[in-house]
Amino acid sequence: MRLIIIVLDGVGTGAMPDAAEYGDEGSNTLANTAHALQGIDLPNLEGMGLGNLMQVQGISPSACPSACYGIMKEQSKGKDTITGHWEMTGIITNRPFPTYPNGFPPEIIDRFQKAIGRKIMGNRPASGTQIIEDLGAEHMRTGRPIVYTSADSVFQLAAHESVIPVPELYKMCETAREILSGPYNVARVIARPFVGEPGHFVRTYNRKDYSVKPPGPTVLDDLCNNGYKVTGIGKIGDIFAGQGISESIHTEGNVDGICRTIEAIEASEPGIIFSNLVDFDSKYGHRNDPEGFAQGLREFDSYLPDILHALLREDLLIITADHGNDPTTPSTDHSREMVPLLVWGPGARQGVNLGVRDTFADIAATAAEVFNLDARPAGRSFAGEVGV
Repeated sequence: MRLIIIVLDGVGTGAMPDAAEYGDEGSNTLANTAHALQGIDLPNLEGMGLGNLMQVQGISPSACPSACYGIMKEQSKGKDTITGHWEMTGIITNRPFPTYPNGFPPEIIDRFQKAIGRKIMGNRPASGTQIIEDLGAEHMRTGRPIVYTSADSVFQLAAHESVIPVPELYKMCETAREILSGPYNVARVIARPFVGEPGHFVRTYNRKDYSVKPPGPTVLDDLCNNGYKVTGIGKIGDIFAGQGISESIHTEGNVDGICRTIEAIEASEPGIIFSNLVDFDSKYGHRNDPEGFAQGLREFDSYLPDILHALLREDLLIITADHGNDPTTPSTDHSREMVPLLVWGPGARQGVNLGVRDTFADIAATAAEVFNLDARPAGRSFAGEVGV
């Protein structure tokens, strides 16, 4: 058997009950994006039951959904990529990672500058595309890398590939990862290379995330230890710092990620295929681009029949998200939202309402049950509900 988990990065389905604590009340990535376009047409996701989750303009509830459907709440504190993905694998993060709304303190920046032998610029919360437009020309003139953060727990380092070659940028990020420990233990250090000329800068797919390691074993580790293969597609390998990952496949955008996912399914090796489609978040959510976000959803919807066709009878597909990133709000950061849960398999039940799940860790509990692993301490399996 294979379990295929596809994470539509940032495709939230409505504010969490505690969203006001994060400044995210009213966020609803999917519904607000559809409303901004006066409706969205996603026929394949509609047929699976996406419209049964909530009211979405242009997407009708299905009388006979082909998938089992539900919504998941996040138990972990925060709204970061790491907390969302870790929770899916059984790790609940009870203490949020540190954030830096005023930039990083001198004791961190001074150590970093001394270690890399260069001064930095920036050191403030910013949109990644905006800050390279603001500081990119000066960066090219001075050779000083651009440091910035966001409402999330991230230390991001941007550099033009002709000024600081990608391998050197990666080494700088490794240095930052070593420095950012203890009370400054940010969730991710991210290399953000870009190319182009002033006024026309473009970030490249040479991005690399340097994450903290999970604080304990995940269901991915359990699978590897029991002889199953865990294939991480997109930034999955980075998110788990390589822990519990048998093979990590780099991708360049959603379509490439979808194609690599289909190839992995067709390889027919038992285990988990864990795929992250990042463009929803990085290209559209963070840039407040509802039109682009909707186009990304249509693109995924158009490939969905190919994904389903590749599955074997014993396989189970889970489509979900890790957090929200509402492109219609003033914020360019992640939003504290619930996420969709669509579960489909050639041999699974259809049209089962899985309800509102208490935690993303229900995915880990389900994986543990279907692969006959020891039960995870967090989460409640839905394997029996979907009939696998």
